[in-house]
Amino acid sequence: MTLILTLLAVVAFIVFATAKLKMHPFLTLLLATFMAAFAFGLPAADIAKTITSGFGGILGYIGLVIVLGTIIGTILEKSGAAITLADVVIRVLGQRFPNLTMSIIGYIVSIPVFCDSGFVILNSLKQSLANRMKVSSVAMSVALATGLYATHTFVPPTPGPIAAAGNLGLEAHLGLVIVIGLFLAAIAALAGLWWANRFAGVEPDGEGAQELTAQAEQYETLKASYGELPKPLPAFAPILVPILLICLGSIANFPSKPFGEEVIWQVLNFLGQPLNALMIGLFLSLGLLKSGDRLKEFSDRISQGLVIAAPILLITGAGGAFGAVIKATPIGDFLGSSLSALGIGIFMPFVVAAALKSAQGSSTVALVATSALVAPMLGDIGLGTEMGRVLTVMAIGAGAMTVSHANDSFFWVVTQFSRMSVSQAYRAQTMATAVQGCTAMALVYILSLFLL
Repeated sequence: MTLILTLLAVVAFIVFATAKLKMHPFLTLLLATFMAAFAFGLPAADIAKTITSGFGGILGYIGLVIVLGTIIGTILEKSGAAITLADVVIRVLGQRFPNLTMSIIGYIVSIPVFCDSGFVILNSLKQSLANRMKVSSVAMSVALATGLYATHTFVPPTPGPIAAAGNLGLEAHLGLVIVIGLFLAAIAALAGLWWANRFAGVEPDGEGAQELTAQAEQYETLKASYGELPKPLPAFAPILVPILLICLGSIANFPSKPFGEEVIWQVLNFLGQPLNALMIGLFLSLGLLKSGDRLKEFSDRISQGLVIAAPILLITGAGGAFGAVIKATPIGDFLGSSLSALGIGIFMPFVVAAALKSAQGSSTVALVATSALVAPMLGDIGLGTEMGRVLTVMAIGAGAMTVSHANDSFFWVVTQFSRMSVSQAYRAQTMATAVQGCTAMALVYILSLFLL
């Protein structure tokens, strides 16, 4: 019981420090790591070594993947490729189902681009369509936001799911994480769309709602600011090619060896490794650069991507250090056996992630911290297999979207750009993320009945 109370105190510190004291998650996780090491009686001489090895270990596996994925997303955002992706979806689906169209656009764009940035980029497009088709901008805002949110929490190369997969030892099986993540994200997006449609007759009631028509008119100006937009093939290639290669690499390494073990297997095994696949995606993104001095523009995009990636890397590394300390103490075995007796299994990582997300606001922090916490105990609760770890990532992702409210920056992006009042945003956006998370978790549980 003392071990559990100690762990709860450490988790409570993480929540309190990030949510109330507004401390940076990196420092919070690092302090929590030292607290856990001393509280659980780790030998003083081993503490620094355990922390540094845990920090470096996770970044050695996944750090460069996070950096490359972030740089690709930055290039897609700054080049106008995200606008091209949205326009292609509109042309394919037409304008008959505007909310579905916005949900699909968000689902695609948020794979490489952060959901906050994605909403800002696509907001004027959303409002333009809402005005053109005389439909509720509240419903379209929630449809776009939940579409963005779905892939943000489930699908690599978004940093949160990548970090969680790395903490759970799945860096060699990202293809499987991507495939199942895309499926779960699609269901979560549909759940968010269902909730969005409940607001089909509702207009925003926040300050500045009358300005939305002017916002819509800015879409053409926004498009014009990018100059000539990228063509669809170059815009999609940096996203789809790496995902396809990673998936093929995972298939090539199935026990049945469907591609044999000769040249084809060697090629797919090499190209399907996440680092190699994303390097190819980065080279493909070079075609999106369009200034006279492409080398300078490329350097600028790398610098911008590194600024975005740096805090994510630090938080991920601190999460790895936290996990290493937990693994070095007896709490993993004890908590694993205790939870096994309770029989909550796959729901445990969901509950922990949901508690962390709802308390401190960041989905990435919830994904990193929860995966580091539960990694040492997966074997004891029946989730130690490859598929068990993949479903654990999905359960954590479901928790990490439950729920987005006032302590989440994405909540305020959606609220302010959509001109919703806080109370309206709670009813529309916050409840939508609750529906998404619970629906996704229910599906994870159903999958676990057949796959574990």
